[in-house]
Amino acid sequence: MPEPTRRDAFRRGVRELLPATPGVFAWGLVTGVAMVKSGLTIPQATGLSLLAYAGSAQLAALPLIAGAAPVWVVGFTALIVNLRFLVYAAYTRSGFAHLSAGRRALLGYVVGDVMFVRYVALLTLEPKYPHRVAYYLGGAVANWIAWQVASILGIFGAEVIPTDWGLELAGTLALVALVVPLCAQRPALAGVLVASAVAVVARGLPLRLGLLLAVLTGMAAALAVESAQAAKAAGPPGAARPPGAARPPGAAGPQGAAGPRS
Repeated sequence: MPEPTRRDAFRRGVRELLPATPGVFAWGLVTGVAMVKSGLTIPQATGLSLLAYAGSAQLAALPLIAGAAPVWVVGFTALIVNLRFLVYAAYTRSGFAHLSAGRRALLGYVVGDVMFVRYVALLTLEPKYPHRVAYYLGGAVANWIAWQVASILGIFGAEVIPTDWGLELAGTLALVALVVPLCAQRPALAGVLVASAVAVVARGLPLRLGLLLAVLTGMAAALAVESAQAAKAAGPPGAARPPGAARPPGAAGPQGAAGPRS
Protein backbone atom coordinates (compact mmCIF):
# COMPACT_ATOMS: atom_id res chain seq x y z
CA MET A 1 0.00 0.00 0.00
CA PRO A 2 1.62 3.32 -1.04
CA GLU A 3 2.50 5.80 1.68
CA PRO A 4 0.01 8.71 1.85
CA THR A 5 1.15 12.10 0.62
CA ARG A 6 0.79 15.35 2.56
CA ARG A 7 -2.25 16.19 0.43
CA ASP A 8 -3.79 12.82 1.28
CA ALA A 9 -3.17 13.46 4.97
CA PHE A 10 -4.70 16.96 4.76
CA ARG A 11 -7.79 15.59 3.05
CA ARG A 12 -8.08 12.81 5.59
CA GLY A 13 -7.98 15.38 8.39
CA VAL A 14 -10.83 17.29 6.75
CA ARG A 15 -12.81 14.10 6.10
CA GLU A 16 -12.50 12.81 9.67
CA LEU A 17 -13.53 16.17 11.11
CA LEU A 18 -16.73 16.35 9.07
CA PRO A 19 -18.87 14.07 11.32
CA ALA A 20 -18.36 16.55 14.17
CA THR A 21 -19.18 19.59 12.03
CA PRO A 22 -22.89 19.80 13.00
CA GLY A 23 -21.92 20.05 16.66
CA VAL A 24 -19.19 22.61 15.98
CA PHE A 25 -21.61 24.61 13.82
CA ALA A 26 -24.28 24.62 16.53
CA TRP A 27 -21.84 25.72 19.21
CA GLY A 28 -20.49 28.50 16.99
CA LEU A 29 -24.02 29.67 16.22
CA VAL A 30 -24.84 29.86 19.94
CA THR A 31 -21.68 31.86 20.62
CA GLY A 32 -22.40 34.31 17.81
CA VAL A 33 -25.93 34.93 19.08
CA ALA A 34 -24.71 35.32 22.67
CA MET A 35 -22.13 37.94 21.72
CA VAL A 36 -24.69 40.22 20.10
CA LYS A 37 -27.32 39.69 22.79
CA SER A 38 -24.79 40.57 25.47
CA GLY A 39 -24.44 44.05 23.98
CA LEU A 40 -21.60 43.82 21.46
CA THR A 41 -22.07 45.49 18.10
CA ILE A 42 -21.85 43.39 14.93
CA PRO A 43 -18.31 44.64 14.09
CA GLN A 44 -17.13 44.02 17.67
CA ALA A 45 -18.62 40.53 17.77
CA THR A 46 -17.19 39.65 14.35
CA GLY A 47 -13.74 40.88 15.36
CA LEU A 48 -13.87 38.92 18.61
CA SER A 49 -14.88 35.74 16.77
CA LEU A 50 -12.04 36.03 14.25
CA LEU A 51 -9.35 37.07 16.72
CA ALA A 52 -10.20 35.02 19.80
CA TYR A 53 -11.56 31.80 18.21
CA ALA A 54 -12.34 30.35 21.64
CA GLY A 55 -15.99 29.68 22.37
CA SER A 56 -15.67 28.82 26.05
CA ALA A 57 -13.53 31.87 26.76
CA GLN A 58 -15.85 34.13 24.77
CA LEU A 59 -18.93 32.91 26.63
CA ALA A 60 -17.16 33.25 29.98
CA ALA A 61 -16.07 36.81 29.17
CA LEU A 62 -19.40 38.06 27.82
CA PRO A 63 -21.14 38.59 31.20
CA LEU A 64 -18.08 40.51 32.39
CA ILE A 65 -18.07 42.67 29.27
CA ALA A 66 -21.79 43.32 29.65
CA GLY A 67 -21.23 44.27 33.29
CA ALA A 68 -18.44 46.71 32.39
CA ALA A 69 -15.80 44.72 34.29
CA PRO A 70 -12.19 45.97 34.09
CA VAL A 71 -10.29 44.83 31.01
CA TRP A 72 -7.77 42.91 33.09
CA VAL A 73 -10.57 40.90 34.73
CA VAL A 74 -12.03 39.99 31.33
CA GLY A 75 -8.60 39.03 29.99
CA PHE A 76 -7.65 37.04 33.08
CA THR A 77 -10.93 35.11 33.01
CA ALA A 78 -10.49 34.21 29.33
CA LEU A 79 -6.90 33.16 30.01
CA ILE A 80 -7.90 30.84 32.85
CA VAL A 81 -10.70 29.25 30.83
CA ASN A 82 -8.31 28.64 27.94
CA LEU A 83 -5.50 27.12 30.01
CA ARG A 84 -6.49 23.68 28.70
CA PHE A 85 -4.92 24.73 25.39
CA LEU A 86 -1.59 24.94 27.20
CA VAL A 87 -2.03 21.25 27.98
CA TYR A 88 -2.90 20.58 24.35
CA ALA A 89 0.23 22.43 23.23
CA ALA A 90 2.43 20.44 25.59
CA TYR A 91 0.97 17.19 24.24
CA THR A 92 1.50 18.12 20.57
CA ARG A 93 4.89 19.80 21.04
CA SER A 94 7.03 16.80 20.14
CA GLY A 95 5.28 16.41 16.80
CA PHE A 96 5.47 20.11 15.87
CA ALA A 97 8.83 21.15 17.38
CA HIS A 98 10.65 20.86 14.05
CA LEU A 99 8.43 23.48 12.39
CA SER A 100 9.19 27.18 12.09
CA ALA A 101 7.81 29.59 14.68
CA GLY A 102 5.34 30.94 12.13
CA ARG A 103 3.90 27.51 11.32
CA ARG A 104 3.68 26.63 15.00
CA ALA A 105 1.83 29.89 15.64
CA LEU A 106 -0.65 29.05 12.88
CA LEU A 107 -1.25 25.57 14.30
CA GLY A 108 -1.68 27.10 17.74
CA TYR A 109 -4.25 29.57 16.47
CA VAL A 110 -6.41 26.92 14.78
CA VAL A 111 -6.27 24.39 17.62
CA GLY A 112 -9.69 23.28 18.84
CA ASP A 113 -11.12 20.68 21.20
CA VAL A 114 -12.57 18.50 18.44
CA MET A 115 -9.44 18.37 16.31
CA PHE A 116 -7.27 17.75 19.35
CA VAL A 117 -9.36 14.67 20.13
CA ARG A 118 -9.03 13.51 16.50
CA TYR A 119 -5.25 14.05 16.63
CA VAL A 120 -4.93 12.06 19.86
CA ALA A 121 -6.95 9.28 18.24
CA LEU A 122 -4.57 9.24 15.27
CA LEU A 123 -1.50 8.99 17.53
CA THR A 124 -3.17 6.24 19.56
CA LEU A 125 -4.34 4.10 16.66
CA GLU A 126 -1.61 4.89 14.12
CA PRO A 127 1.50 6.05 16.03
CA LYS A 128 3.68 5.81 12.91
CA TYR A 129 1.42 7.85 10.61
CA PRO A 130 3.90 9.86 8.49
CA HIS A 131 2.21 13.22 7.86
CA ARG A 132 0.76 14.18 11.21
CA VAL A 133 1.07 17.93 10.71
CA ALA A 134 -0.80 17.87 7.39
CA TYR A 135 -3.52 15.70 8.95
CA TYR A 136 -3.86 18.03 11.92
CA LEU A 137 -3.90 21.14 9.73
CA GLY A 138 -6.60 19.74 7.44
CA GLY A 139 -8.96 18.99 10.29
CA ALA A 140 -8.14 22.17 12.20
CA VAL A 141 -8.80 24.39 9.17
CA ALA A 142 -12.10 22.60 8.50
CA ASN A 143 -13.05 23.12 12.17
CA TRP A 144 -12.11 26.83 11.97
CA ILE A 145 -14.19 27.38 8.83
CA ALA A 146 -17.25 25.64 10.30
CA TRP A 147 -16.94 27.62 13.52
CA GLN A 148 -16.46 31.01 11.89
CA VAL A 149 -19.28 30.54 9.38
CA ALA A 150 -21.65 29.52 12.17
CA SER A 151 -20.48 32.26 14.53
CA ILE A 152 -20.89 35.00 11.92
CA LEU A 153 -24.33 33.64 10.97
CA GLY A 154 -25.24 33.83 14.64
CA ILE A 155 -23.94 37.38 14.87
CA PHE A 156 -25.93 38.63 11.91
CA GLY A 157 -29.01 36.54 12.72
CA ALA A 158 -29.06 37.13 16.47
CA GLU A 159 -32.40 38.93 16.33
CA VAL A 160 -34.22 36.04 14.68
CA ILE A 161 -32.50 32.96 16.22
CA PRO A 162 -34.16 31.83 19.49
CA THR A 163 -31.86 31.29 22.47
CA ASP A 164 -33.89 28.34 23.81
CA TRP A 165 -33.08 25.84 21.06
CA GLY A 166 -30.48 24.12 23.24
CA LEU A 167 -27.95 24.20 20.41
CA GLU A 168 -25.01 24.20 22.84
CA LEU A 169 -25.83 20.56 23.67
CA ALA A 170 -25.02 19.56 20.08
CA GLY A 171 -21.42 20.69 20.51
CA THR A 172 -21.04 18.59 23.65
CA LEU A 173 -22.58 15.54 21.95
CA ALA A 174 -20.15 15.92 19.04
CA LEU A 175 -17.21 15.64 21.44
CA VAL A 176 -18.77 12.66 23.20
CA ALA A 177 -19.15 10.85 19.88
CA LEU A 178 -15.42 11.34 19.21
CA VAL A 179 -14.25 10.29 22.67
CA VAL A 180 -16.29 7.09 23.04
CA PRO A 181 -14.39 5.05 20.37
CA LEU A 182 -11.09 5.93 22.08
CA CYS A 183 -12.30 4.26 25.28
CA ALA A 184 -11.46 0.89 23.72
CA GLN A 185 -7.87 1.71 24.75
CA ARG A 186 -7.22 1.37 28.49
CA PRO A 187 -5.20 4.60 28.87
CA ALA A 188 -7.92 6.62 27.16
CA LEU A 189 -10.64 4.95 29.23
CA ALA A 190 -8.77 5.73 32.45
CA GLY A 191 -8.31 9.35 31.37
CA VAL A 192 -11.98 9.76 30.48
CA LEU A 193 -13.21 8.24 33.74
CA VAL A 194 -10.89 10.31 35.92
CA ALA A 195 -11.53 13.53 34.00
CA SER A 196 -15.29 12.98 34.15
CA ALA A 197 -15.26 12.40 37.89
CA VAL A 198 -13.06 15.42 38.57
CA ALA A 199 -15.17 17.64 36.30
CA VAL A 200 -18.30 16.76 38.27
CA VAL A 201 -16.67 17.16 41.70
CA ALA A 202 -14.90 20.42 40.78
CA ARG A 203 -17.81 21.94 38.89
CA GLY A 204 -18.26 24.72 41.44
CA LEU A 205 -14.72 26.11 41.21
CA PRO A 206 -14.53 29.75 40.05
CA LEU A 207 -13.45 30.77 36.54
CA ARG A 208 -14.21 27.24 35.31
CA LEU A 209 -11.02 25.96 36.90
CA GLY A 210 -12.75 22.62 37.30
CA LEU A 211 -12.42 22.12 33.54
CA LEU A 212 -8.65 22.67 33.65
CA LEU A 213 -8.29 20.40 36.67
CA ALA A 214 -10.27 17.67 34.90
CA VAL A 215 -8.08 17.91 31.79
CA LEU A 216 -4.85 17.73 33.81
CA THR A 217 -5.90 14.82 36.02
CA GLY A 218 -7.39 12.92 33.08
CA MET A 219 -4.20 13.19 31.06
CA ALA A 220 -2.12 12.23 34.11
CA ALA A 221 -4.24 9.12 34.60
CA ALA A 222 -3.96 8.16 30.93
CA LEU A 223 -0.17 8.61 30.99
CA ALA A 224 0.11 6.57 34.20
CA VAL A 225 -1.83 3.64 32.71
CA GLU A 226 0.14 3.87 29.46
CA SER A 227 3.44 3.85 31.38
CA ALA A 228 2.32 0.84 33.43
CA GLN A 229 1.41 -1.03 30.24
CA ALA A 230 4.77 -0.18 28.67
CA ALA A 231 6.64 -1.34 31.78
CA LYS A 232 4.69 -4.59 31.83
CA ALA A 233 5.42 -5.19 28.14
CA ALA A 234 9.12 -4.52 28.67
CA GLY A 235 9.32 -7.05 31.52
CA PRO A 236 11.69 -6.92 34.52
CA PRO A 237 14.83 -4.76 34.11
CA GLY A 238 17.54 -6.66 32.26
CA ALA A 239 15.20 -9.37 31.06
CA ALA A 240 15.97 -10.56 27.56
CA ARG A 241 13.23 -10.20 24.97
CA PRO A 242 12.50 -13.31 22.85
CA PRO A 243 13.65 -13.02 19.21
CA GLY A 244 11.00 -11.33 17.09
CA ALA A 245 9.06 -10.01 20.09
CA ALA A 246 7.45 -6.64 19.62
CA ARG A 247 9.10 -3.69 21.30
CA PRO A 248 7.11 -1.82 23.91
CA PRO A 249 5.40 1.39 22.75
CA GLY A 250 7.82 4.25 22.28
CA ALA A 251 10.95 2.07 22.03
CA ALA A 252 13.34 3.03 19.25
CA GLY A 253 14.42 0.57 16.61
CA PRO A 254 18.04 -0.24 15.67
CA GLN A 255 18.37 3.05 13.79
CA GLY A 256 16.62 5.12 16.48
CA ALA A 257 13.19 6.64 16.41
CA ALA A 258 12.11 8.33 13.24
CA GLY A 259 11.75 12.08 13.48
CA PRO A 260 8.39 13.80 13.01
CA ARG A 261 7.26 14.57 9.51
CA SER A 262 4.81 17.13 8.29
